[in-house]
Amino acid sequence: MTFQETVPAPSRIGLDLIGIAQGDPLTLDLLVQAVSEGVLVTGTVSGPTTGECARCLTPLTGEVEIELTELFAYPDSTTDATTEEDEVGRVGAIGVPDTVDLEQPIIDAVGLALPFAPLCRPDCAGLCAECGIALNTAEPGHHHETIDPRWAKLSGLLERDDK
Repeated sequence: MTFQETVPAPSRIGLDLIGIAQGDPLTLDLLVQAVSEGVLVTGTVSGPTTGECARCLTPLTGEVEIELTELFAYPDSTTDATTEEDEVGRVGAIGVPDTVDLEQPIIDAVGLALPFAPLCRPDCAGLCAECGIALNTAEPGHHHETIDPRWAKLSGLLERDDK
């Protein structure tokens, strides 16, 4: 049986800096097959991502698409009897017979597909450590005159000598 539907994301899916927001549309294009040991679900899941650059905190938007292949074991099957509870999904595990719960496999796959440190562009320069301005948009050669605190008292002596 093929299953093509767009559903809202039940919760935020992703990492700290980037993810699919709760309520954003998830497009499911799945093939659900009965196999000897359970139900095999294969296909793609895609959705819009929002987040921010890990270096300069610029807002980011994009799209993530994952390939999903998940087996859900029938109750009392050999697979059900020989695997741990968290190794493979179970048909009817959410208390409704003849159903499968795709939420956790989708969350896991999206988390693996997204970059841990997303960037607005590969050569993002980040933020200035002194003033916090985005170096991508700052004037060329942006810098601050800083004096090492260990030598700060000596800089006062140098000013007196110039007089």
